[in-house]
Amino acid sequence: MRSGAGWLASATPDEVEEFLGGLSDNALLSLPWIFEFWALPHQLPPDGVWSTWVIMGGRGAGKTRAGAEWVRAQVEGATPSDPGRARKVALVAETIEQAREVMVMGESGIMACSPPDRRPEWQATRKRLVWPNGAEARLYSAHDPEALRGPQFDSAWADELAKWPKAEDAWDQLQFALRLGESPRAVVTTTPRNVGVLKAILRNPSSVVTHAPTEANKAHLAASFLEEVRARYGGSTIGRRELDGVLTEEVEGALWTAGTLDRARVAEAGRLSRVVVAVDPPVSGTGTSDECGIVVVGAVTDGPPQDWRAVVLEDATVQGASPEGWARAALAAMDRHGADRLVAEVNQGGDLVASVIRSLDATVPLRCVHASRGKVVRAEPVAALYEQGRVAHLPGLGRLEDQMRQMAVTGYAGRGSPDRVDALVWALTELIVEPAQRLRGAPRVRTLG
Repeated sequence: MRSGAGWLASATPDEVEEFLGGLSDNALLSLPWIFEFWALPHQLPPDGVWSTWVIMGGRGAGKTRAGAEWVRAQVEGATPSDPGRARKVALVAETIEQAREVMVMGESGIMACSPPDRRPEWQATRKRLVWPNGAEARLYSAHDPEALRGPQFDSAWADELAKWPKAEDAWDQLQFALRLGESPRAVVTTTPRNVGVLKAILRNPSSVVTHAPTEANKAHLAASFLEEVRARYGGSTIGRRELDGVLTEEVEGALWTAGTLDRARVAEAGRLSRVVVAVDPPVSGTGTSDECGIVVVGAVTDGPPQDWRAVVLEDATVQGASPEGWARAALAAMDRHGADRLVAEVNQGGDLVASVIRSLDATVPLRCVHASRGKVVRAEPVAALYEQGRVAHLPGLGRLEDQMRQMAVTGYAGRGSPDRVDALVWALTELIVEPAQRLRGAPRVRTLG
């Protein structure tokens, strides 16, 4: 029998017909309840040892179904009466009503996912499910963390944790209650939000994460829904969170806030006076090295400097590329956008950076720049341009914007190096910051006559 996440959902009609034709009647009857054949990759538990599995996804990405099927896999045995791995399960949502209506009774909830001979009994007065093999799951509200004192569990499913009102207290009490069995586990299904408890869970070495955008589950969603929400929210901070399932963090004292970046979005670049490609090369060119930041920016520099405007056109950043690889990527970006100049930071590579680029194109207009000031000092004049509404963003710059929100007055708060932000800063410094400074420092020209 074939296996693999989502194979039936992605197979051709001929493959499906051949597969189904080879099954017995009993196998055909059981197939709808074998989740491994229908699941998307992000809906299946990761291999290895872990205590918490966080399923982050956009709206409609199939998080609830994944949580319900995981609970099934824990409590069910080989036959309806055989014990499974778990006997005591906690189901925690923002409210009891949401736990009941979504996790238990919802279209993707536990009752809907359970085959008739293994379907649990819902005992409304006791707020619990009881399976034919004696396993049980009890419902809890995040509004009442104290209710989790006393009970004990071997498994738990926490739904939409990122919007719980008392998330930290409720999660802490749940951890103290997960003390039965050999290795208690919890699954968290949530649309990500920039909240401390979720970030702490993700930082925990015993946590694993899968995530997917809304489109991953498009076969089960109305096409008009996807078109509408993408048109309305695509590329925005809320879209990154609610549709792409990406945790958009913003640190205290950020140079770029979510509101600033959302106001900067435009659909088209319009007329441009100049276009530059800026490159922030990594220290090395191995697969584990930092990214090579490559950002394309255009500007209109007509009239006085206060009227100059810029548009970020593309984030062409690459990772793990050799020096020749990132140099080719930067030159390709120049060709795509008809750029006037390539700006490359040479702090890490020195003369090697220029020699690699020149070896591929000896005539490229190249300016090598050396950072004599810290990243924050260089970034502050560029951040000021955003605050003044003088820099716009085309769609498709989500990963660059994620780094921007992590750049604070105290330094970069994200992981690794902010190579995309560095390249952005060099590009806007070349196009607007330095030319404006030169004009302001030039002697005033008298007009005779």
